[in-house]
Parts: sequence; C-alpha cells; structure tokens
Amino acid sequence: MSNLQIAGTIKSIGEVQSGTSKSSGKEWKKLLFVIETKDQYPKDVAFTVFGAEKVDNFVKYNKVGQLVDVSFNVESREYKGRYYTDLNAWKVFTNKGDSAQAPQTTQSVDAGDLPF
Repeated sequence: MSNLQIAGTIKSIGEVQSGTSKSSGKEWKKLLFVIETKDQYPKDVAFTVFGAEKVDNFVKYNKVGQLVDVSFNVESREYKGRYYTDLNAWKVFTNKGDSAQAPQTTQSVDAGDLPF
C-alpha cells in the first residue's frame, strides 16, 4: 500500500463530529481540516481525522496557521453508482523546516507504519 505525505499550512479546522456506530454500538469521532499547499499554484486539500484519540490529539496540538506535514491514505467508496473519495490523515506533525521552502508531495511504500 502506498502512503502519501504532503506539507502545508492549516487553513481551517472543522467542528468535531461524533456518534455511535449502528453495527457495533461503539462511539466514534471525526474531524475535517484543510491545509493550503505552498506550491507555485497553492491548492486547498481537505483531510479527515477519524478516531477519538487521533481527533483529541489533533485538536490539542494543532491550530490554524500552523505549518504541518500530513501522512494520509486515499480511500474511495461506492454508493448508489457514485464514488466518494476521502483523504484520511493518520499522522500530522508540525513542520519545523523553513516555512519559505515549498512543500513536496512524496510517496513511500511501507505498510508497517499503519496504526490499524
């Protein structure tokens, strides 16, 4: 499986959403946040953070305007003949590098780092 990474500045952080799974009855939490890349033509990229511990840590350690590196997976689902794609962030770190440097999108293959 390919793991992707991108860097950018947090542009917005959505409200924490929570609920209970219909199938298992377990509680869940998720959060949407958007980063802006610093490429020649900046783009907004929206990510989902899923899981109570990951959401709590994201809210605790991140804020709008912060430069971050995001490791994520791409997931698509089909519903009634249409496909929906999510970018699921599983690791978000503060980027301590030079903020003037343009972030690079990288791809690495190492499924051993996945937390699930």
